[in-house]
Amino acid sequence: MSLPSFPVKKILILLILLAVPGTVYYLLKEKGQNRYRPLNIYGEKKLSGTFSIKRRKQIPDTLYHVIRDFKLLNQNSDTVKFPADSNQITVVNFFYTRCSLLCRDINKDLARVAKMYNKNRLMRFISISVDPDYDSPAVLAEYSKPFTSENKKWDFLTGDKELIYSLAKTDFMVDAIADSTGNNNIVHSPMLILIDPQKRIRGYYDSSLGQEQVTLLSDEIKLLITEELRSIKIR
Repeated sequence: MSLPSFPVKKILILLILLAVPGTVYYLLKEKGQNRYRPLNIYGEKKLSGTFSIKRRKQIPDTLYHVIRDFKLLNQNSDTVKFPADSNQITVVNFFYTRCSLLCRDINKDLARVAKMYNKNRLMRFISISVDPDYDSPAVLAEYSKPFTSENKKWDFLTGDKELIYSLAKTDFMVDAIADSTGNNNIVHSPMLILIDPQKRIRGYYDSSLGQEQVTLLSDEIKLLITEELRSIKIR
């Protein structure tokens, strides 16, 4: 009795259907397990002179640039500390209320991101005024209403001008330059800055370049949350 013949095409399709699930499983379980690209850490790096043991090897410990602890007043005249919580991820930007449409557009973009993470206990958002002489808590309270109505973990901060400009330049490593012409113009960075719970800068996102940068910020917040949850589990 002769055996039935099968077209070559059907045999190839059958082999592919059998092979694909196994390949996907292998990639996910073996190749993809616990592997992801961590975000950059910005700023100066120094060797501490100490070592950690990882996989039975001595790895030099690195000291990274960190944001100093500081206190400023928010729109409710409450003192806000940075960091408020050692486990929190913070997004920071600089602005001022007398700014042209640019600042409001930047904060509108940030509001979209803040709304996504409004219920996430690991997240907080800070907007720091570079015009503290004018931007009192009362002024910030009025300005911030459209943004804070849906985003309760967003503080608009003001305070000592010298401290704020020092924080911008030295700690967050962005521009903040007062205008000496008396036209109330202040040169400041449009960057949205992502800070991890260890107070290290993990990302800069130029909000003046459009929605792609804001979307990138949102995506990389997810990566940083994953990184933090993994570190908490290890501890």
